[in-house]
Amino acid sequence: MHIPTRISALPLFLPFRENSYAFSLLSSGIRKSSFSPHLQPGGRKLRRDFPKNMACGLDNKTGTALFRPATDAYAPEAVEALRAGKVIAVPTDTLYGFACDACSLEAVNRIYEIKGRKHTSPLAICVGDVSDICRFAVTDHLPHGLLDSLLPGPVTVVLSRGDSSVLEQSLNPGFDSIGVRVPDNNFIRVIARGSGTALALTSANLSGQPSSVCIRDFENLWEHCAFVYDGGVLPSGRAGSTVVDLTTPHKYKILRPGSAKEETIAILEKHSLVESAAQ
Repeated sequence: MHIPTRISALPLFLPFRENSYAFSLLSSGIRKSSFSPHLQPGGRKLRRDFPKNMACGLDNKTGTALFRPATDAYAPEAVEALRAGKVIAVPTDTLYGFACDACSLEAVNRIYEIKGRKHTSPLAICVGDVSDICRFAVTDHLPHGLLDSLLPGPVTVVLSRGDSSVLEQSLNPGFDSIGVRVPDNNFIRVIARGSGTALALTSANLSGQPSSVCIRDFENLWEHCAFVYDGGVLPSGRAGSTVVDLTTPHKYKILRPGSAKEETIAILEKHSLVESAAQ
């Protein structure tokens, strides 16, 4: 039987309401999270039929977003916005997300405000390369090559933070673990590399509302972003990333099936991990 060695985005269309790995933790027993009531969308509609080589949108002085194509040419601008503590909207290999500097408490709080989300729901982080993960989480208990087989791809790996993590303690207080992504999307990876740190990353939607596969899906939230980077309609559906708990040596636990469950399990078992018994 052929075992995949790398995951790519799958055209699996499943309903999904919240793409942060916090949603999965509700059933995992790690920590219960509560979500705010549904909020009604609002805000003005803006045109996005702009030339590919030209910015479009209102001036930042008005407090509304500027629009850009999600290309490498605009990555330095995105990095500067992140360093300034701004929130930006970006495509990933699964869904559109809100991103900010994970070490900026003000920016992280801003994401919670934009989403109408409880601070008891943790945020995942995104890094540019698999080799960066060990700066933020414990990886030395994992089989050699496992993370390189899973990532980049539509998978969130949940790992222990450990004492040596460079993450601010203010990020996800009360949680000993952290969800980590390395999306198979060049634009967000270039931004993460350029930032020199981890990005806090969560779905670009109001908490409890459907996730976004194009920028029109969250147009009611554009005004809260410094920039909205348009990568077109994302093909993987609204299932989000597959979330897997790898905090226990030699074991795994799927916290959310997401868009790549079967491929993820095949890779985990190829590396001799066994599924944790259901509690």
